[in-house]
Amino acid sequence: MPSTCFTAPASCSTTPPPAMGLVKFLGVAALLLAAPFISAKQVDVHDPVMAREGDTWYLFSTGPGITIYSSKDRVNWAFSDRAFATEPTWAKSVAPGFNGHLWAPDIIQHNNQFYLYYSVSAFGKNTSAIGVTVNKTLNPKSPDYRWEDKGIVIQSVPNRDMWNAIDPAIIVDEQGAAWMSFGSFWSGLKIFKLNDDWTRPAEPQEWHSIAKRDQVPADISSSAGPGEIEAPFIFKKNEYYYLFASWGLCCKGANSTYHLVVGRSKSATGPYLDKNGKDMNNGGGSLLIKGNKNWVGLGHNGAYSWDGKDYLVLHAYETADKYLQKLKILNIRWDKEGWPVVDEKELDSYKSKRLK
Repeated sequence: MPSTCFTAPASCSTTPPPAMGLVKFLGVAALLLAAPFISAKQVDVHDPVMAREGDTWYLFSTGPGITIYSSKDRVNWAFSDRAFATEPTWAKSVAPGFNGHLWAPDIIQHNNQFYLYYSVSAFGKNTSAIGVTVNKTLNPKSPDYRWEDKGIVIQSVPNRDMWNAIDPAIIVDEQGAAWMSFGSFWSGLKIFKLNDDWTRPAEPQEWHSIAKRDQVPADISSSAGPGEIEAPFIFKKNEYYYLFASWGLCCKGANSTYHLVVGRSKSATGPYLDKNGKDMNNGGGSLLIKGNKNWVGLGHNGAYSWDGKDYLVLHAYETADKYLQKLKILNIRWDKEGWPVVDEKELDSYKSKRLK
């Protein structure tokens, strides 16, 4: 039996006292064995997206200044930085109700720089804008590490625009042109072509509608319409572009109805059709994953290929933890018709660990 010491060092013995000492010894041993499980908190994030630089993955999510974590194995995550120490200088001029949380980022590498797109808004309003900040590296220990904000890419204005400038995601087409998909509620999801430096719309501007749900009212309104759709993410696989979208309501705990649907097209600009051939512009969308009693309100995904395998990155609310949002990374498989498939059981089997 190992040496134990329950009082002062001078009274230590290699054998604990027969009764109370044994109880204390077993209690300490149990605590030591349980410690890793008690301290291993999962990463709680909304709207996660990821990028890889060298042997490290970086995770970006909604939060003050955009929260950034890093990992060597996509399981153990450590806090890395915030993209903004406070907030963009222009934020409150766009959204007076802005609360300091930057929403729904997307991260992509281009021309030896990382482009981090983000949203400024207020809940349920289209007083919104999408901005972009750039950095040569994601490693905060590098002398080249410095985020440089490039300002507003697009902005939506109430009573002028029937779309909402949040939830950006970038896809590069087969010709090398970059397109930004975006949108939430109102008239649905849009996509437009970016200029050569990926900071503004290309001129002349080219815009397309790619998905919506309910009939959009004829009048221009500052209130969100009934069509519960947002968070587009386009992923290229073989001959198709796959459009993932989140349907339902997020951020309502047990009453959250968020879930993921998908459609596909042979063009980045659509039309995107579901498995039944229904256009996502007409309410189409095939269910990808809806969750279960343990995990609700799941969605706002990214999709990636690493080392020859495809992955779905999303958040889900854990019922057992008062519906706190958690990071999930699921394997994407492809059926014989070329549609993405994920295993609901991996919501339970994948557990991130927040190191600090």
